[in-house]
Amino acid sequence: MTKGLRWLVVTAIVTMLAACSTGTRIPPTTSPPIGSSPPPVLGPLTGSLAHPKSRWVPVAWSELPGFNDDATHEGWDAMVSNCARPNAAFAPLCQDVRRLAIADADAQRQWMTERLQPYRVESLAGQSEGQLTSYYEPVYEASRQQTAQFNVPIHATPAGLVPKRPWFTREQIETLPEAQAALRGRVIAWMADPVDAMMLHIQGSGRLRLTEPDGRQHTVRVAFAATNEQPYRSIQQWLINQGAGRVSRWPDDTKAWVAQNPQRVSQLMWSNPRYVFFREETLSEVDAAFGPRGAQGVPLTAGRSIAVDRDSIPYGTPVWLTTPGPSVQLQKLVVAQDTGSAILGAVRADYFAGTGLEAGRLAATVNQPLRLWALWPK
Repeated sequence: MTKGLRWLVVTAIVTMLAACSTGTRIPPTTSPPIGSSPPPVLGPLTGSLAHPKSRWVPVAWSELPGFNDDATHEGWDAMVSNCARPNAAFAPLCQDVRRLAIADADAQRQWMTERLQPYRVESLAGQSEGQLTSYYEPVYEASRQQTAQFNVPIHATPAGLVPKRPWFTREQIETLPEAQAALRGRVIAWMADPVDAMMLHIQGSGRLRLTEPDGRQHTVRVAFAATNEQPYRSIQQWLINQGAGRVSRWPDDTKAWVAQNPQRVSQLMWSNPRYVFFREETLSEVDAAFGPRGAQGVPLTAGRSIAVDRDSIPYGTPVWLTTPGPSVQLQKLVVAQDTGSAILGAVRADYFAGTGLEAGRLAATVNQPLRLWALWPK
């Protein structure tokens, strides 16, 4: 992010949050996934605490690897964004967080050591090492009208979809007249590649560079709206089970298989019954500097937001994250701002890599050990 744009972003966020501090509640423009319940509210911690899936053990700041070396100010955007919807324990600290948005890293680090207490996150059995994966916001070409090239639909939520009640499977959506009737008029845009469309479904949000009927081109965001409440199945695992060999480079290996087996594309896609419905959002210059809104209801910050199991770590919690690789080595401040159906367990996180091709290449390679420390108000 350029210096000028970063100032624009910080100014916009601080202005928005100032309204919150004077009692005006700004509602989120998106909602958490259908069927989710409100995030848990916790008070200050004075010792070890057991959550439904984790135990937090108080430690000294010296236990956090690399704490004095992180460019903490790079993570402060996520801290400021967090204050749009803070949990009850962090709300009283948001005035300081906003004030320190333009401070240097040393001042921000000193504030954290004075106002927050680090807690090592462990499983209830005492295991402190877990798993880190990564996700991103893809960007694809799309058309507002169906054409010979762009013929894979991206749908908005159908009328009559009931939360927590299974709807038609992916195969049924593409083959049954009653499913197609329910989705008539609900196409947001058309994509050209079914594998790219599947990636959009897996990531849960993305950007579309749209060509309108009049030839005008612009970029919109399609954000997660709902699912058909069917189970998720990995199409890579299906390929492996079919004898396709190792599928290590997603989506390149999958696209190569599709090119060699065009008659089996539907079978491949139908192996994942889950189907995601989207909501179109406009992109301002400030919006474009951030990722989509996570389950907390605030925009994700590239390299500084993570998805967690909220039965282990509440939304809005600053977290110290470390991982030794092999794909990427990290020792940094992040904030728990999202969740995911596969993000389950005490020491489990999905690292938001950012937007676009390079972020996607990174995200596809990350599957490695992880340690987490929750930073909670004293």
